[in-house]
Order: sequence, then structure tokens, then C-alpha cells
Amino acid sequence: MPQLQFDENEIREIIDRVVDRTFRMDFTWDWPGGVAFYGVAEAYEATGNASYIDRLKEWVDEKLEDGLPKLSVNGVSVGHCLITLYKATDDEKYLNIAKQMAEYLRHEAVRFGDGIFQHTVNSEEYVFPEQAWVDTMMMAGYFLVRMGKLLDNQEYMEDGIKQYHGHEEYLQDPVTNLYYHGWDNVAKNHMSAVFWARGNSWAALTMAKALREVHVAHPAYMIIEGSLRDQLSALVRLQSEEGLWHTVLDDPTSYLETSGSAGIATGLFAFGSLYNKYINKSIKGILSQIDADGSVRNVSAGTAVMFDKEGYKNTGRKRVQGWGQGLALAFLAELLNSKKRTFS
Repeated sequence: MPQLQFDENEIREIIDRVVDRTFRMDFTWDWPGGVAFYGVAEAYEATGNASYIDRLKEWVDEKLEDGLPKLSVNGVSVGHCLITLYKATDDEKYLNIAKQMAEYLRHEAVRFGDGIFQHTVNSEEYVFPEQAWVDTMMMAGYFLVRMGKLLDNQEYMEDGIKQYHGHEEYLQDPVTNLYYHGWDNVAKNHMSAVFWARGNSWAALTMAKALREVHVAHPAYMIIEGSLRDQLSALVRLQSEEGLWHTVLDDPTSYLETSGSAGIATGLFAFGSLYNKYINKSIKGILSQIDADGSVRNVSAGTAVMFDKEGYKNTGRKRVQGWGQGLALAFLAELLNSKKRTFS
């Protein structure tokens, strides 16, 4: 397999620019900040740059002055950075808030079927009865798995694993092995039935990360590994020559989208050097979308399960988005981590 081709110092410098640009954005306690600061936390763990933790701590502490807002399945994504803050500072305050979020998921979050989370957001205006969205694998499923591992709490771990299994059952197409964006359990269909790039990135990234948290002797390990293996084998065959993926994965007339590409490329590290050829293409593609000021470009706006394929193709991509910053940072951090694993 080819070696990964990148300059470590250049990647560190780009990470620094992307982190700085991220902290020049304004976030509420919701999923855009949750994903953005997940990326910052990953960047901290890969680089050891304490200033990232200092700035993250400042943001969280300021928000906590107003107390926790009403929680949602999407909103608990901020808990990812709380885990990193706790590990970096030993301050129980951050762990206690993360526990509150985990307890909300365990006992208050709306579910359907065999205990699968209904997609909920921090708004009473938008309600999605008995709908599973692939986003939940990142926002809540992976968070519970991380909390289960951190606290050696089997209830959290098993509930997080249940979300992986349930979303695989509802959303992974057995023919293409790609993930649909959503499932409507009332209508018993996938709504617009679109294979969306960022949605597939939520699945790929978090399954790859979960394999490091779930014990290899747990039956779930091989179930998650099999789902990810089949998904990635399909995704690499849809990568463009530019090293990116189209926002509608199987429609080459749809635009190339950076956040989904970064998340998918992060998942490719799960199988060692197997996908180095595709990761190398992604390095070039993703770096080409990062401006000198650290802005990650060509990131699609917040995207509901759209009515049809055209809805995804026409979703705007002009603005800098927190999830674009965060997923780009997750990919760049994984690049640095790959070098550590090579020489460890």
C-alpha cells in the first residue's frame, strides 16, 4: 500500500488556522457548535496544543453561566468536547454535565421501535415523529459509547451500541451498502431515499471511532466492523478525481461537498493502510477547500431529509459552517494520529 503523503508541520499549521477561524464563529449550545468543538477537541488530542483546550474551556464556562438549555438528541453533541475537557483538566464539572446529557438520553429522549432515538432538535417548531436520521449516530450514539467507555458504564455503552445497530437496520441499504439519510417508521420508507454524503460521513466516522471503544470480544464489534467495511468499500468507488465526494453520492451532477468528504475520509483510517490511496487523494482535495484564514469552503448548509434529490443538490454551500470546520479538523487530526501509530 502507498504511504500517506503529507507534511506534518504544514498540517499542524493548517489545523491552527482552522481552529482559530472556528473560534471566530458564534455558536449556541447545539449541534453546529457540538461538531465544531468535537473537531477542536480532536485537534487538541492530536497536537497537544493547550491553547485549544483553554479556548474551549472559556466558551463552555461562559455558556454554563446561563445553565443547560433544554436538551435534544442533536444538542447533546456538545458533550463530545466535555469529555475531552474533563480528561484534559480533571474538572468534575464537565463530567457532571456530560452525565446529565447521558441521563437525558437514557431516560427522557423520545424513542420508537426497539428503543431507537427519534431525531429531535432544539426547536419545538420542527418535529419528526418516529424518524431515524443518520445524524444521530454522531450526535448521540457515539456520545453514549464514549461515556460508557469513560465511566465503565455498561448501560451507556449498550444503549450507544443499540443506536448503531438500529440505525444500521433502518438506514443501510443492503444492495449498495450506503446509508440513507432517514427512515420514517410511520410510513415505513426512507422518504426521499437519498444517499447523502454528510450523512454517510456521520456513519463512517463514528463507526470507525466506535471500533476503538467497543471491546473486540463484544458481539457488536464485528457487526459494526462489517457495516463499516461494506460501506467504505462502496464509498471509495464513488470518490471523485478531485479527492472529494458528491453531496448526492451516486449523482455525479451534484456538487462536491467538503464536510461529508472530510468525515468519510476520516472513516477510511479504520482499516490501517488499506485505503491510503484514497486518503492521499482526500488530502489534496480537502486542503484545496481550506482558505488562508482557516475557512473550510463548499460545505452544504444544515440539511433536513429533503423532499427529493434536487433538494440536496440545491442546498446552499456559500457560508462557513461549524460542522465543516469540525469535520475538517477531525480529518486533519487523524492524519497526525496516523503518523503516531506508524512510529509507535
